[in-house]
Amino acid sequence: MSILNGIIPPILTPLNPDGSLDLDSLDNLIEHLIAGGVHGLFALGSSGQVAYLTDAERDAVTARVVATAAGRVPVVVGTPDMSAARVIEQAKRAEELGASAVVVTAPVYSLNDAAEIAEHFRMVAAAVSIPVIAYDVPVRVHAKLPVDLLVQLGQEGVIIGVKDSSGDDVAFRRLVAANRAAGSPLTLSTGHEVMVDGMALLGADGCVPGLGNVDPAGYARLWDAAQRGDWDAARAEQDRLARLFEIAFVPQGRSGDAGGIGAFKAAAASLGIIASPAMPAPMQGLDDADTERVNAILTEVGLLT
Repeated sequence: MSILNGIIPPILTPLNPDGSLDLDSLDNLIEHLIAGGVHGLFALGSSGQVAYLTDAERDAVTARVVATAAGRVPVVVGTPDMSAARVIEQAKRAEELGASAVVVTAPVYSLNDAAEIAEHFRMVAAAVSIPVIAYDVPVRVHAKLPVDLLVQLGQEGVIIGVKDSSGDDVAFRRLVAANRAAGSPLTLSTGHEVMVDGMALLGADGCVPGLGNVDPAGYARLWDAAQRGDWDAARAEQDRLARLFEIAFVPQGRSGDAGGIGAFKAAAASLGIIASPAMPAPMQGLDDADTERVNAILTEVGLLT
């Protein structure tokens, strides 16, 4: 089993109303996720609002997740930054703090071509002794990681897997096929949380669902059904989770960072998983009307009574 197999939610970063880290709520969230049956934890991803955290806050989150998980599941840690040199600094600190692997994007500011991006990954892998996972998220880094580049890096041993959040299902299917043809050097995980049943059917090794913060047990049931080939049960669970995912569409006219993650935090707060749905400035959390709509969906799918 690879570190990237199964359900590995990208953990929310709970905040106090004043914007400071709420590490007690983070502990509670981690226990909720592990009790729900997840196979790993992904700290400092997009759902963790890593872009809004200082380096000291990143370190505090990583240390707390590693300590609270206490070896029960692997902890992978996001290291996005503007250039290879800065990513290496983030990756080294994550390793020192106990991360099982680091999750690396293409640079988020540097304008690199495909050959330079490949070298970027090689530089990071050479600088740490823990595995590197490639994070394909073009909406944030404005570069789609090509299939052949990923497979080549896998064959070189530079990366062990890919977390695909490209939203490009055709490219993901091509990656699954190319990886299989190359002898499967990579573990492939989808971030497409409303298509997990289909992705598992075509050959995904895991899923990294932001919605898993709200209902990890639902995703664990879905994954277990897919692994035993019970596709009717998998589809039924996916349909319920797709209905739950409608909470992400409740906020209207909000930024890409504020809407979906704001809804996940509102849901987690309503369920008592975290103390506050606070968002990092300059974003604001959901208003009361939107929170009521989120709660109605939570009730409909059986999470809130």
